[in-house]
Order: sequence, then structure tokens, then C-alpha cells
Amino acid sequence: MPAKPSSRRVVAGRLTGVFGIRGELKCLPTLAGAGAFVPGAALWIGDGPGARAVRCRGSRRHHEKLLVAFDGVETPEAARAYTGAEVFAEAPPVELGDGEYLDADLVGLRLIDEAGVEIARVTGVVHYPAQDCLVVDPGGALVPLVKAFVGSIDVAAGTIATTLPEGLLDQR
Repeated sequence: MPAKPSSRRVVAGRLTGVFGIRGELKCLPTLAGAGAFVPGAALWIGDGPGARAVRCRGSRRHHEKLLVAFDGVETPEAARAYTGAEVFAEAPPVELGDGEYLDADLVGLRLIDEAGVEIARVTGVVHYPAQDCLVVDPGGALVPLVKAFVGSIDVAAGTIATTLPEGLLDQR
């Protein structure tokens, strides 16, 4: 089976203030986003349903800061609305092998038992030296992500088939 590509938006930087009279913004880029601020780049202010798409008009270094300009943001007043916001860029695709998943692919999946009955939902993933664990509701119980407990993961169907020992999800 060929590797499946996965891409996500990553934080490219945080807009920390307005610079000058042309609508430029001071930006603290992240390591992941240092090269994202190039003319013509598609970026997003914020993430999720309320994200606003913007196009980078240009960027330049000024002392120890990065100054960025976006299409349609021409005045200090317009730029001020973005101060404090995070800027997101599309991350390069990550090639995942068979049986490999991003944490975000697992969050929200339903744990089902051998009969196909939902027993919990994944709310997070934690990484320990011995193995990774799924954090599940109700109660935030940890389910080790090992073959002994996890039979199959079907992201498209939204399920993780499990065989859990008695009491693993008990809250007592």
C-alpha cells in the first residue's frame, strides 16, 4: 500500500504589532514558518472555521524582527486588527507509512468493542517512552496504542476496533 500524504496548517508566526504607515506588521516567525512569508504565499490569520485567508505581499527583516505585509492591509488602522493573531501556513505534506497516523487523525475517533458498540471517544494522544496512549472519554482514561488492545484503525469510518481488558475504562 503506498504511503498516504497528510498536510496540516502550522503556526508560521505571531503578529506582535504595527510598523510604520503602510500597514506592515511585526512578526515573530516560528521555526516551522520562517520561510512562509514570501510574496504571493497563501496564509491564514487564525485557524479553524473563523480563519481568514490572506496573501503575503512581502516581508523584510528590520533589526531583529520580520516585517510582513498582506494584500488589502494598507494602513496602520487595518493592520492593528491583526495584532496578537497567529498566522498559519500550509505545512508540507508528511508521508505516512502503513499503520502510521498523525495525532490529529486519531482525535475524535470512536473506540468500538468486538461487537461494534462504541465504548469511548479519543480526545487526545500522549507519547510515553514505552508506547503511545490514546486519551479517551469518559474520564480521560489511557488506552495503550499496542496491538494487544488495538485491532485496527479506520480513519475514514471514524473507528478504532479494540479489545480492552476488563476495568481499563472504569473510573473507580
